[in-house]
Amino acid sequence: MPVKNRPMPSAADAAALPPWLWPRAAYIHVPFCAHHCGYCDFAIATGQDHLIELYLDALAAELAGLGEPRPVRTIFLGGGTPTHLSASQLERLLSVILRWLPLDAVEEAEFSIECNPDTLTPDKIAVLADHGVNRVSLGAQSFHAELLDVLERAHDPEEIARAVERVRQRIDNVSLDLIFGVPEQTERLWRDDLAQALALAPDHLSTYGLTYEKGTPLWKRRRRGQIRPLDDETELTLYSLAIDTLEAAGFEHYEISNFARHGKHCRHNQVYWANEAYFGFGMGAARYVLGRRELNTRDLRRYIRQALSGESVTWQSEELPPEERARETMAVQLRRAEGIDRSAFRTQTGYDLDAVAGAALTLLAEQGFLADDGSGVRLTRRGKYVSDTVIERLL
Repeated sequence: MPVKNRPMPSAADAAALPPWLWPRAAYIHVPFCAHHCGYCDFAIATGQDHLIELYLDALAAELAGLGEPRPVRTIFLGGGTPTHLSASQLERLLSVILRWLPLDAVEEAEFSIECNPDTLTPDKIAVLADHGVNRVSLGAQSFHAELLDVLERAHDPEEIARAVERVRQRIDNVSLDLIFGVPEQTERLWRDDLAQALALAPDHLSTYGLTYEKGTPLWKRRRRGQIRPLDDETELTLYSLAIDTLEAAGFEHYEISNFARHGKHCRHNQVYWANEAYFGFGMGAARYVLGRRELNTRDLRRYIRQALSGESVTWQSEELPPEERARETMAVQLRRAEGIDRSAFRTQTGYDLDAVAGAALTLLAEQGFLADDGSGVRLTRRGKYVSDTVIERLL
């Protein structure tokens, strides 16, 4: 919900604003999960299913704060596990979303939902398809039971293929998430995960390096010495193997962690990587509207109470100075395969890329981490291996 007393432009006026100021994308957070996976640091709620209906009431109230329907081109339902909801709850959720965030009919819209393989029943898939969901992102993570156990995932490897088969009866566009760098993971196991994923003929694959977020169960097990992380060299080998394997299979490596068939890039996530504006609704959701970043409270009961009482659910809010916003734009756009276009960067930020990046840009290009053809800058293969370090040096 926008900060109270902050005027919002009418839908007609908003349509004239550039995409880095006014959203063409919306994220909706559904925090409920059957259990808490060991590596997860997202805003989730377990053992709180009795609050789902109240949460949907609160979400409807937050969305009503838009004042009038706001057409968007992409919607992403994330969590948590949105498909942890029952079919009737999903129908209620999707109806209220489309009431306030109608999908723009001018161009083909993208409506994505994150799912766990063990939650996708035929009746839920029917509800999704009937309400315009046209892209499903499955959290497969691995096809090996021993690695799923380390990650504390609830599904069995066999459920992944069954979920893909069920989804494809109504929804064509399927993406799979995989995790590498899992303790006890070997090159052989990772190679097999990639092969099994490709055998399901997904349109999109995300390969994420495992991170140990402070406070998560996995982080605590690492501190106690119960698990041993893979070393950096092994993780790099696995990442390199993913790039080679997926590119050889015809996938475009269009972002550091993401691969897609031609024309199947995740359009919603591309909004984030362009540093363009987006709406965010629900517990713990972030938004970026009219140059201001806001983050909702991560406390479920507080979110429900404040939304239903008409209070702002915003927990944090900031508006970066123009130069800092330009630096942020540089950092996120460099994650993309196409990198940063100098002319577009100047239009979006008001700054020349070379003035923002300074001498580091030239030095990193000389060292082989960046490719600079004059019109734009992008990461080389070597730069992708150490992208966080490259971006940090540019900043």
